[in-house]
Amino acid sequence: MSADTGTGSLQQALQQAQSLLQRTPELALAQTDEILKVIPEQADARLLKAACLRRLNRLDAARAVMDPLRQQFPRSAAVWLEWGLLAGRLGKGDAAGRSLARAADLDPGLPGVWLALADHLSAVDDTDGAQRALARHLRHSARDPELLQAADALVANRIPEAEQRLRQRLYRSPTDVSAIRMMAEVAGRLGRNDDAIHLLRRSLELAPDFHTARQQLATVLHRHNHPEAALAEIELLLNIDPEHAAIRNLKAAVLCRTGDYDTALALYADLLKQFPNQARLALSYGHALKTAGRQADSIAAYRQAIAAEPGFGEAYWSLANLKTFRFSAADVATIEAQLARADLATDQRSQFEFALGKAFEDQGEYEVSFRHYDVGNRLRRDIVPYRAADATARVRRSQAVFTRSCFAERQGFGNPAPDPIFVVGLPRSGSTLIEQILSSHSQVEGTMELPEIISITRTLRERAEAKGLSSYHQLLTELPNEELVALGQFYLDRTRIQRKQGRPLFIDKMPNNFFHIGLIHLMLPNAKIIDARRHPLACCFSGFKQYFARGQNFSYGLSDLGAYYRDYVALMAHFDAVLPGRVHRVIYEDMVADTEAQVRALLAYCGLPFEDACLRFYENNRPVRTASSEQVRKPIYKEGVDQWRHFEPWLDPLKLALGPVLEHYPQVPSFETGEGDQDNESTSYPGETGYEET
Repeated sequence: MSADTGTGSLQQALQQAQSLLQRTPELALAQTDEILKVIPEQADARLLKAACLRRLNRLDAARAVMDPLRQQFPRSAAVWLEWGLLAGRLGKGDAAGRSLARAADLDPGLPGVWLALADHLSAVDDTDGAQRALARHLRHSARDPELLQAADALVANRIPEAEQRLRQRLYRSPTDVSAIRMMAEVAGRLGRNDDAIHLLRRSLELAPDFHTARQQLATVLHRHNHPEAALAEIELLLNIDPEHAAIRNLKAAVLCRTGDYDTALALYADLLKQFPNQARLALSYGHALKTAGRQADSIAAYRQAIAAEPGFGEAYWSLANLKTFRFSAADVATIEAQLARADLATDQRSQFEFALGKAFEDQGEYEVSFRHYDVGNRLRRDIVPYRAADATARVRRSQAVFTRSCFAERQGFGNPAPDPIFVVGLPRSGSTLIEQILSSHSQVEGTMELPEIISITRTLRERAEAKGLSSYHQLLTELPNEELVALGQFYLDRTRIQRKQGRPLFIDKMPNNFFHIGLIHLMLPNAKIIDARRHPLACCFSGFKQYFARGQNFSYGLSDLGAYYRDYVALMAHFDAVLPGRVHRVIYEDMVADTEAQVRALLAYCGLPFEDACLRFYENNRPVRTASSEQVRKPIYKEGVDQWRHFEPWLDPLKLALGPVLEHYPQVPSFETGEGDQDNESTSYPGETGYEET
């Protein structure tokens, strides 16, 4: 470097070093050293040198540069930003978060500060906070006035305005990668996930080094069930920056979805060393440990989350959700103290109430227990409202379309693969027990509650709407055989990543798939379908006691639960009538009373020889993701069958909603079993005046 210390030469040298930082930090470091030979105390060069050393993973050297800068410039946002990035690499995750937040407060327009904060929040599983920070990043990174207006609309959640402005921008500048990425964010907010993926891929075609867009793409792919594609993008990012905490966290989440728990747990453990006081990260680690069967370790992780954030009701509910865990008197007192707070968020309050319900149930104080369950459900229902008429309408549409003649005309249609075994029913009906029994067979692999059928119905629904049809059921009746074969193959291809053991058969136990038996039969006619059924009061009240992470919005009211169970029975009775013998039903109480006979019948339906291991299902150490994970790792016990009776005095709304279904269990009331033809659509339940189409 020339000895000329003029401002112009200095700024040119700094800019050149800055431009070298991302691709060749070694050269950038050499450039900053040259600057510092001439001006040893030049602050910008020292800060840039620290960034170069951090990028080269020479962390102690970077800290030696940063410590005096922090003392000299305590109000410099740039210094706080670099220290936050370095602190994260040094394993000081909590200090990193505070530093990045401080930088954002000092200078909200500082380039990179909101993106760094979004990465930090993603690393500690604060998804909502990360999304807000990313939106601020989009706003502050938009220097062009037109993009700035679109970003402002996006930050304020004025999505139609943001979309209109971005469309206008892209019409004039179709290769503007910043606008394309912002449009992908708009598409994601509108639920147009395929559009979001396409836009992000397009931005990467135009700018392969646009790492922020690649990270966003990996996140979208994961959220919308493309784990293999997400992992491919994640590996590209980790090849560039192996220590990127947010990307490692995302990889752990994706690996949990694919069933690679050993690798995921190692990632979570390393992240918690870096961020030891982050409650949500500890919670995610606890969930993964629970699924892997490491209960004691999962309890420790949940306790770590509680220590980091005492008002974290989700951690207490996670302990309760182990089912075999018992709260101490001190735990109960702590929960009650948290509930006395006026500033507790509604979702956390709800989960504290569910946890207390479990604590008092274990103590035999059933009236007190029910009150807490009831309050927890009321709070949850305020967050996720539900209309029972929507489920009834779905049942009626299915009954109207999937008739005997519909299936007779399509005899021999679909993909002939016999691989899947679908276990359907209501949550808490014994489906996890059935899965555990079957997956203990040498020819069957257990996976998880797979979302592929729901994804297929979403795509079909969009196609139906484009054709002006009222439901995807109608579209199915118009599809030629080759499309049904292709749908079956698509399902098999998408679920292949879940099949780690290479066994010929695998289980998909998404309970809500009972709504889609018509689709399953048409596209995979040789798949097995098992209906897990449990006494309506036992099943429904068990659901009422459960705080579900997502979905199952019908479960937060006793009347809604009864109506949903009744709709489920009606639809299953319909398929019994139009497809006799197609579905094998397992009555939970029969399985408990005579396990061997029921297991033999179950295996015979699946075309499998009997194996003793299926009776020793509790020895199977496979990962289990549902609320019954700890229960199915123990032998069947009969005491649990009638636990609901302790709460019977408060179940009248449920009984009333169930009606004849309760009176006739396990048989089906005659008025719910139609002839299986079009006139089924007019069948109504006693007391109903019709239903609302959606």
